[in-house]
Amino acid sequence: MIPLDLQSRETVRHGIAAKVRLDHIGVVIPTYNAAKDWPELEHALEKQGLGKDQILIIDSSSSDETPKLVTQAGYHLVTIPKEDFGHGRTRQLAGEYMPWAEILLYITQDAIPAQVDSIERLCDAFDDPQVGATYGRQIPREQAHAIERHARLFNYPAISEVRTFESRDRLGIKTAFLSNSFAAYRRSALEEVGGFPVDVIIAEDSIVAARLLMAGWKVAYQSDATVIHSHSMSVREEFARYFDTGVHHTREHWLLERFGNAGQEGRRFVLSELHYLKANEPISIPAAVLRTANKWFAYQLGRRESHLPDFINRFFSGHPQFWNNRAAKR
Repeated sequence: MIPLDLQSRETVRHGIAAKVRLDHIGVVIPTYNAAKDWPELEHALEKQGLGKDQILIIDSSSSDETPKLVTQAGYHLVTIPKEDFGHGRTRQLAGEYMPWAEILLYITQDAIPAQVDSIERLCDAFDDPQVGATYGRQIPREQAHAIERHARLFNYPAISEVRTFESRDRLGIKTAFLSNSFAAYRRSALEEVGGFPVDVIIAEDSIVAARLLMAGWKVAYQSDATVIHSHSMSVREEFARYFDTGVHHTREHWLLERFGNAGQEGRRFVLSELHYLKANEPISIPAAVLRTANKWFAYQLGRRESHLPDFINRFFSGHPQFWNNRAAKR
């Protein structure tokens, strides 16, 4: 990336509000075997008012037709070895291919913009020169079951919000919540805090959000900028996700020290889920209780990963390559 000097950064942060131009936005989409999602994603992207040269696909050596479909669509394709993928590392690398972009917008292959101006609405947050990052609302897919639907409604409400570091007194760890499934960053702000961490198991987005907040930037949630994005996760997949979250919180312990423990937010989620299921799908309450126990155990196990051998951590994790890379560095 091309760093801005300190004076330029201060001018951006304290300058006069200005509308972000669409042609100053660079879109990054990491992919792996995305052929199933591609037609719907491409159709939605074509409506966003962006030039094809503004969209970069960074593909982890897909074994399906993803590279062919991307090339046919006319987007910029960068291919990396599958084993080189990392949530932070890959996004940091992709941003370096777009040095002209003032705004770097990241979206996942299965997050489908729901409006013709979803990207523009998301980037409206940067009209405030103190906003360093923003993320949009993820709405559940049409066929989502109640447990899946509640997770999106809880984490992505209908009310927009702008957070500062002081918001942690009210929101705790939720203050640093942000999702790269549909998020954008002011390049100068991102560079000021060192870009994306390259050696994290998950949650590179929340780490950057936390660093931005501590550096005096704001993080905005734009509820009127929407994508369709939700998953029906198996018990095994949820276990892996929460195991990795426990690993993340152990390795990035400063997050909990600066923003608060995750326990309170977890309790809020469980109570909200039970209330939602009671009103909408009571038959799913037993399954939700069992899944909560499964997630709690996985999280606690992840917090203790340093006491487990790497082959066990690799087995439990949703990102075994993280452990392979760690072993290779020894």
